[in-house]
Amino acid sequence: MAAVGEVLRQSLPEIDNAIADYLNGILEDTSNEFEDVDDLYEAFGEMLHQVDDSKSEDEIREICEKIYNIMFPGGNESNSKGKMNGQHKILGAPVVIGDVKIDEITEEASSIWLNKRDSGLTTVDKKKLEKAEAKLQMKKEKRDLMPTTLKKVDSGIELASASQQINRRDAKMDASGTNRSLDIKIENFDIAFGERLLLSGADLHLVYGRRYGFIGRNGLGKTTLLKMISSGQLKIPSHISVLHVEQEVVGDDTPAIQSVLECDLKREGLLKQERELNAKLNAAGSGDSDSNLSNKLSEVYHELSAIEADRAPARAAVIMSGLGFSPGSQDRPTKEFSGGWRMRLALARALFTKPDLLLLDEPTNMLDMKAIIWLENYLQQWASTILVVSHDQMFLNSVSTDIVHLQSSKLDTYRGDFETFKRTREERLKNQMKEYEAQKDYREHLQVFIDRFRYNANRASQVQSKLKILEKLPPLVPIVKESEVILRFPECESLSPPILQLDEVEFYYSKDQPIFKNICVNALMNSRISIVGENGAGKTTLLKILLGELSPVNGLRHAHRSLRIGYFSQHHVDQLEMNMCSVELLASRFPGKPIEQYRTQLGSFGVSGELAMRPVASLSGGQKSRVAFAVMSLANPNFFILDEPTNHLDMETIEALGTALNKFKGGVVLVSHDERLIRKICKELWVVANGTVTSLEGGIDEYKKIVEAELAVKS
Repeated sequence: MAAVGEVLRQSLPEIDNAIADYLNGILEDTSNEFEDVDDLYEAFGEMLHQVDDSKSEDEIREICEKIYNIMFPGGNESNSKGKMNGQHKILGAPVVIGDVKIDEITEEASSIWLNKRDSGLTTVDKKKLEKAEAKLQMKKEKRDLMPTTLKKVDSGIELASASQQINRRDAKMDASGTNRSLDIKIENFDIAFGERLLLSGADLHLVYGRRYGFIGRNGLGKTTLLKMISSGQLKIPSHISVLHVEQEVVGDDTPAIQSVLECDLKREGLLKQERELNAKLNAAGSGDSDSNLSNKLSEVYHELSAIEADRAPARAAVIMSGLGFSPGSQDRPTKEFSGGWRMRLALARALFTKPDLLLLDEPTNMLDMKAIIWLENYLQQWASTILVVSHDQMFLNSVSTDIVHLQSSKLDTYRGDFETFKRTREERLKNQMKEYEAQKDYREHLQVFIDRFRYNANRASQVQSKLKILEKLPPLVPIVKESEVILRFPECESLSPPILQLDEVEFYYSKDQPIFKNICVNALMNSRISIVGENGAGKTTLLKILLGELSPVNGLRHAHRSLRIGYFSQHHVDQLEMNMCSVELLASRFPGKPIEQYRTQLGSFGVSGELAMRPVASLSGGQKSRVAFAVMSLANPNFFILDEPTNHLDMETIEALGTALNKFKGGVVLVSHDERLIRKICKELWVVANGTVTSLEGGIDEYKKIVEAELAVKS
């Protein structure tokens, strides 16, 4: 193999010694896999092209031929270990076909073999046949897509599956442990959900250290793609650590901060060794064994110091504080937290662990505005790779260095934040439309000439020339534009004031822990009110008092006698009947109406056609929210109280929701962390803090300044 290295260095002077040694080793280990020069070129040609891209294909093939001749001096004879006549092997002895039978398949056999009979004549060698079949299988794997296993998704109704093309060279480097790159390339992959193809022939390239915002319409497969990566069904290099914040932390007696610290397995293992060694030292007497234990303990202390284990609790506390956990709540058992707070705990664990690839799915859904601003600042300093699904444009503008856009079963990557993506995409669509129109005009021009002179003998050669040009033109593919999302709330009757108000309201669950004191607020038919405040300040409690679900301890709640309130919350989305289709769901909630009315109602919120007949469990989070809007609106309310309505909605649907709420003739009270929606519809801002509700004159901008000032003081 030294001669092979010499050929490589002479033919490619720029080749790195490490690459030459690596190729030498691979050729030595896999020499019996190459039947001819084409096999060798297919395996290593691309790598040699990368070493010197000035070399032509013929020159690289010539280098491969030199290497092949060194490996197999006798050409095909030495490689096949037998005589060859061109492409046909000469048998060592005659075979009488009549004396050969096909044996029955036994339980041990994996295929049908040709066996010897008692005549003693030479027949096919099983070992050689196995070897030949193995080679054919290796070639097939090289060419074909390699499917992964099927995985059942949360719905429990359909199966999601993925397949991808594996680069043989990358697979060998990964298996040998020589791949140290933290970049991720998932090439030519498909993802299907049941019978629906979500992604086809897609490519995803993630450069280490960049932060990718992942966007696209609801139901196209963003969450499914994240699950496929985290579960290993889409293969990435094995040395890259991946963490997907998907499930909430299981509630038990573990203190919240300890559940975060336990994520650092190396630190936990060293602390366990420290405790065990100290226990042995205390139990042991003096002697050699005592000295050995002391040496081991010193090594453990050295490793703990190297990873700064003593600073871990402080780092975990900073992360938890930023996500809204007060110092007192950090020591509470995880079982005492609600599902939303356990999701925050899962996010804290992910941020503390610092994986090579962090997968986030709508991380802002569970956070208030203060926590979102803190998370934006924290992720801007993130050193490794992030792929985050989010509908929050402000968050993406702050965090993302790149945008991955899912459309038409393909992935397109754009450099820059979300605003840059919008400008670039609009320009790209304009250029594509111009190119499409120009190609269409050119085709029509050619066709007019062909039709005019088709039967003119003098122009026959010109017609043939135009036909050939027309045949060679690329296919005319129209530009696919995403359909506009339209939401329509029903018309409602106008009511005269007062509509809904609270006068000097006081409320508490326990007298020594008052939640609200002396609240005086008023909402009208034209009100567009946004309620903001930290999680735990009492926003949901205030909504329940407005709804009449909770009665004030002191003070009065006054509501118009004809007031019909439509209430939306994520809690209602979770309580949809998952085994029913959307039409059946509306019929069960509001029986006695024609099926056309149910379908029209669902169509008003973008749930139409086949989508309306699918089980609710198989819908995406955003599609379920649309069904919940349809259920809420069928009662024809004249006042909306909406608690985080944008969770799981895509950007286009949030825009449509804002437009629909502005057109709605009734009043709106909204709790949301989505800054764009607040700016689009809200005329008044209520801040819930310190047991009171105050109206903020400066609106959302003034509130953001207050929050940023508080975060600056904390840091």
